[in-house]
Amino acid sequence: MQELSLNILDIAENSVKAGASLITVAVCYRPAADRLTVTITDDGCGMDAETVRKVTDPFYTTRTTRKVGLGIPLMMQNARLAGGDVRIDSTLGQGTTLTATLHGDSIDCLPLGDLAGTVVSLVSANPERPDFRLSCSSPKGSMDFDTREMRQALGNVPLNEPEITAWMLSAIQEEIEPIFGGVIQ
Repeated sequence: MQELSLNILDIAENSVKAGASLITVAVCYRPAADRLTVTITDDGCGMDAETVRKVTDPFYTTRTTRKVGLGIPLMMQNARLAGGDVRIDSTLGQGTTLTATLHGDSIDCLPLGDLAGTVVSLVSANPERPDFRLSCSSPKGSMDFDTREMRQALGNVPLNEPEITAWMLSAIQEEIEPIFGGVIQ
């Protein structure tokens, strides 16, 4: 994968398949500590300790349509190449949190990429359920986008309506740009 947002997309899709009702993606950049942290949290079915150990193996997957599962192993590889690592905390029946830490200034740190497009893709592919929350922060500021607020404001309007997805994309991009300002994009 050429950008972190594609890793995020793949892992968040796993959360959708795990039956999550809320998936939160948090991206925090702290240049003084040379730290980029990406956290993906869900309240899905969770995993037992044995499954948590297995998901880091690219040849392990719960899917029946293919014999490999590359999302988490690729995120681990990307984090380690950038001098960081990945931690997975999961409780069966309660959900999973994946936290990737990377050295943002590392030459091997992938760019964040199109985070707004990733979130809008997730929302438009899953307009009814689950809800998605995006939280971004850096010393330049912070932002929070939450589909629960969108649903409340829009009522019965589906979140995958073209006008709604276009607005979401523009609004998220507009809020992310000053926070990350091309530093990790």
